[in-house]
This record gives sequence, C-alpha cells and structure tokens, in this order.
Amino acid sequence: MAIAAGNPEEEKASLGAMERRWTLNDFDIGKPLGRGKFGHVYLAREKKARVYLILEYAAKGELYKELQKCKYFSERRAATYIASLSRALIYCHGKHVIHRDIKPENLLISMQGEVKIADFGWSVHTFSRRKTMCGTLDYLPPEMVESVEHDAGVDIWSLGVLCYEFLYGLPPFEAKEHSDTYRRIVKVDLKFPPKPIVSSSAKDLISQMLVKDSSKRLPLHKVLEHPWIVQNADPSGIYKAA
Repeated sequence: MAIAAGNPEEEKASLGAMERRWTLNDFDIGKPLGRGKFGHVYLAREKKARVYLILEYAAKGELYKELQKCKYFSERRAATYIASLSRALIYCHGKHVIHRDIKPENLLISMQGEVKIADFGWSVHTFSRRKTMCGTLDYLPPEMVESVEHDAGVDIWSLGVLCYEFLYGLPPFEAKEHSDTYRRIVKVDLKFPPKPIVSSSAKDLISQMLVKDSSKRLPLHKVLEHPWIVQNADPSGIYKAA
C-alpha cells in the first residue's frame, strides 16, 4: 500500500495501524451471533487494560452484622470503636478527605478485631465546600438536610450518631416517616431512652458531637481526650471480649 507524504505524526499512526496484527488473544469472545456454511460468527471485543485494586481482607465482615447480632454494644466496646474511628478520620481529614457516609454498614472488622473504614464512594476533597445531600438518612447532619454548605464536620456528626447507635441499638433521630426524621435532625431532637442503661459520660460525649452548628461540634482530637473514651477505650484499638 502506498502512503502519501504528509504530517509525520499522521504517518506514524498509519504505519502503526498497518503493522498491527490481530490474534484471538486480543479479544474477549462473547455470545454467538450466527453461523454460515463455512464458519460461526461471535460477538467479540478487544481486551482493555484493567486496573486491579488489592485490599486488605476484613475477615470478620461488616460491623453492622455484629451490631445486629448483639443488639447493642457495651460501653467498653463502643468506646474502643469510636476512638479508633476518630483516629482514622483525623488521618483522612489531614489528607483533606471527608468520608460523608460513616455508618455500621461501611465499617469492617479485621481478624484481630480492629475496625476499618470502607466504601469511600461519597468521599470528597475538602478544598471546596459542598452542598450535595448524600449518605444515609439517619446519619445526615442538619447542614445536609437543609442543603447548605458542609465541611469535615459532617463526619463528626456521623460519628456521634454511630456512638448513639452502638449504645442503644438504633439511630437517635429515627422516625416512621422520612419527613419526621428530617425534622428531628434539623431540630437536633436528641433523646436518651431509659434502657439500655448508658452512663452520663457517654451521653455527654454524644451531646457534644450532635450539635447543629458544625463549628461547635467537639473536634476529633478532643473526642479522644473525652473522659468516657479515656476510661473505656482500649488503647490498642482492638476490642477484646471479656
């Protein structure tokens, strides 16, 4: 085949196309489309480059399933998890990443019993303030419900909701209708049921995280210094059953 002189880059591309030799190994073969007297016709596509993610195996699965099984956690277990998650979120925020979907379903447990944050599908960079409503209804902070700008304070709110659910077995603003849940979140209609019995120190920590004004929520490094965490959390971050 003759090639006319012209742009050198175009010539390189043309030569590259001519030199390419297809083989069956270049294709993923799909379903048959038909057949004729001398052969069969199949749907095929050229193999694309693949990206493989290698992730740590969390042998004990979702924390959500463990919470369902236990109904609620002891204060020692809850405090150990909250302290560990606080340290993890401090790291994330230090890298300018907001998770925005902290909940039991997105937490995994390793073979040793450490809690791991998973599913960063809703995470964003903190360099720009956001208004998008995302995450799970029971864990939404007031600023997301009201569609105003939000920042890393949303993770502190979610951690407070998580602490409440660990200790009581249900989220704090749960209601039969979604509209009622929204209303309770915006009003911060926080109530502590009489059972199970939870210490006043734990309630104090939750109350300091579930604050409508995100700038007044207890910072994560202060969460780690709270008396309830200091007295109950295992410094190793691993919950060991008695």
